[in-house]
Amino acid sequence: MDFLSFFTQFYNNLLATGWLEFVAVAFGLASVWYARKEKIAVYPTGIINVLIYVYLCYHAGLYADMGINAFYFVMSVYGWYRWTRKDKQEKLLPISNLSRKSGLLFLLATALFYVLVRIVLVKFTDSTVPDFDAFTTAIFIIAMWLMAIKKIENWIFWIVGDALVIPLFAYKGLAFTGVQYMVFLALAISGFVEWRKRLKEGASS
Repeated sequence: MDFLSFFTQFYNNLLATGWLEFVAVAFGLASVWYARKEKIAVYPTGIINVLIYVYLCYHAGLYADMGINAFYFVMSVYGWYRWTRKDKQEKLLPISNLSRKSGLLFLLATALFYVLVRIVLVKFTDSTVPDFDAFTTAIFIIAMWLMAIKKIENWIFWIVGDALVIPLFAYKGLAFTGVQYMVFLALAISGFVEWRKRLKEGASS
């Protein structure tokens, strides 16, 4: 597909965007904005977003993305709990870095999730993009997990995943969602910068 054909398809899909996708995008953008600011509202807004996308991805045939949104729901509940829980000193969960060992374990977990999701897609669905879908799904699973425990590396996974899925959603007819992920990409980059600044400020205090 050349650039003109891609742009034409993208434009036509954008015109055909339904109201439900607009609602999902609005809550998704709000969720990422709150995450960037380290605000607990990231989770209630995110829960609304992911529940809508479970429905949308099912009808678009993006089964791995449907599954990951269901996973997002579970991790949102878990993250909501972790972000609001105080330790014995009455302090909330701080932003922190992964250790080298933990980083390697999460990379291995990404590979494992990729293999598992791809097997499911190939054997049990009619997905037309099992490799790509499984890979981005694995990345987002780890990103959500790391966000729930406030590891700054979550933003790196979001940046990579967001950049990869923009053309996928456009190809699948969810053009406005593709636009959403362009904004997500920008917010993820600024989120990483902001969290790194907060991490340094916390280390120096």
